[in-house]
Amino acid sequence: MPTISVGRDRLFDALSRTYEDKEFEDLCFRFGIELDDITTEKAIIRKEKHLEDEELTEDEEIIYKIEVPANRYDLLCLEGLAQALRVFEERENLSTYTLANVAHQSMLKMHVKSETSSIRPFVVCAVLRGVTFDEARYNSFIDLQDRLHQNICRRRTLVAIGTHDLDTIQGPFFL
Repeated sequence: MPTISVGRDRLFDALSRTYEDKEFEDLCFRFGIELDDITTEKAIIRKEKHLEDEELTEDEEIIYKIEVPANRYDLLCLEGLAQALRVFEERENLSTYTLANVAHQSMLKMHVKSETSSIRPFVVCAVLRGVTFDEARYNSFIDLQDRLHQNICRRRTLVAIGTHDLDTIQGPFFL
């Protein structure tokens, strides 16, 4: 099962409440995930370098390492985990998404070359509007994309995901 690392304070902010460690561990258990470890980024680095543990300082961010089921790709990022926990606690309804009714002449076009289609027989494109990233959310998004590449995409052998800022590129698009 994959393990994700999330900043405790950012997670609690996304959940709109704080928990004691034991209380959060119980929530995880009831939801079907496991709070595997409570650590800090500096402690992780010290462990990787085989250095002795030092006392926790107040400026260190607390990191929760959470084990999630292998088939729950929506839980591989802080935002997905927080949303799922809010829904589980009945503090939020399930999200619903709808396709926009876009006039045919306004649609963006993706042209797939024949040599590409022999390698990638299926191409899916989407335009998401109204998405705003701050640095932390952008990094979380890229980390999620990397996790998907490593897991469900089988190290990009089955699927390759590309993300582009539509404000900086212009069609027609070719693959």
